[in-house]
Amino acid sequence: MNPIRLLCLLVLLFVPVTFAAVAAKLPDVSGVMRQFVSNETVSGAITLVARGGMVTQINAVGFSDVAAKKPMKADDLFWIASMTKPITGIAVLMLQDEGKLSVDDAVEKHLPEFKGQWLVGERTKDTLSLKRAARPITLRDLLTHTSGLGNMDSPRHNSSLAELVTGYSQVPLQFEPGSKWSYSNPGINTLGRVVEVVSGKPFAAFLDDRLIKPLGMKDTTFWPSAVQAQRLAKTYEKGKDNKGLIETDNFFLKGLPVTDRSRTPYPAGGLFSTAADIAKLYQMMLEGGTANKKQYLSAAAVKQLTSTQTGDIVTGFTNGMSWGLGFQVVKEPQGVTAMLAPGTFGHGGAYGTQSWGDPKSGTIYILMIQRKGMPNGDASAIRQAFQEAATQKAP
Repeated sequence: MNPIRLLCLLVLLFVPVTFAAVAAKLPDVSGVMRQFVSNETVSGAITLVARGGMVTQINAVGFSDVAAKKPMKADDLFWIASMTKPITGIAVLMLQDEGKLSVDDAVEKHLPEFKGQWLVGERTKDTLSLKRAARPITLRDLLTHTSGLGNMDSPRHNSSLAELVTGYSQVPLQFEPGSKWSYSNPGINTLGRVVEVVSGKPFAAFLDDRLIKPLGMKDTTFWPSAVQAQRLAKTYEKGKDNKGLIETDNFFLKGLPVTDRSRTPYPAGGLFSTAADIAKLYQMMLEGGTANKKQYLSAAAVKQLTSTQTGDIVTGFTNGMSWGLGFQVVKEPQGVTAMLAPGTFGHGGAYGTQSWGDPKSGTIYILMIQRKGMPNGDASAIRQAFQEAATQKAP
């Protein structure tokens, strides 16, 4: 028999068996996720698990568009919302690596409008007193949500970061900097403005030039193109009396097309992305700041970003959590994090997306869904079921 023909025959006979054997050893994550499609918790989901630098499985279940019966696909795009926050943290630490700032800098060093901030004092039924804050807020305070900056709406959809942050600087702090934790989108948006001032580049351009494009995150953007928009998973919420799912607008877009490049590139929650792109980012972090033989962050910066920086202050949306710099960090695994090792770092998003890296096992867990109105995406049943399925030993 012709040697080439024999080789082709062997490939046809052997390769399918090999892949089937490998697949049989993987946990049945997709089967677990289908249950949440069947009970109409979500319309569809993408899950990705990677270990040792290799994606071991990526699964797509359900629909990205229920009415059109469009199946979810592994490369579909999602609004990742607050999963943007760690990326902003990485940008800040890149500039620290270059000696252009320190996370212990007072914000006013880079943004003078924050000088002499006021603090909310005693409240009574009819009055509210103000006093000067005991110390200036720092970049570290912003990164850990301990600055005292409260949440406030943007005045319009196309505000520049300079405009937004100037407004933030004039609002009294809610508590003394560093004294407690309170989740603050304005705090992270302020960091984006610091990146602009220190680097001399618009925030979105800095991310593109220094992180997104070099890592090959080709579908990560504040403004999806018309072609990318065709792969955007639609958003759903529970129907009347909590029954079924109904399609709904993404509140973040404020009625504008997803392609509208006039929208503010919010450092606290503006990015769209895919499971594969986010996996590249987390792999870089697990490898000490390196990817493709290039050092993006120093090992020291990675450690700062992903180590507890908030001491004994109670933080986060689930028990046992702490805060690094931009990243949440598992301090005492329990409940939804019980299967994760201490030191696992990551972040969730408003519509239930989740991304976590476990440095002990070298495992990455990514869950992509678009479910509006979840009471607590970080503590969701679908997140817990995904992580449990991904960590169990296959038969």
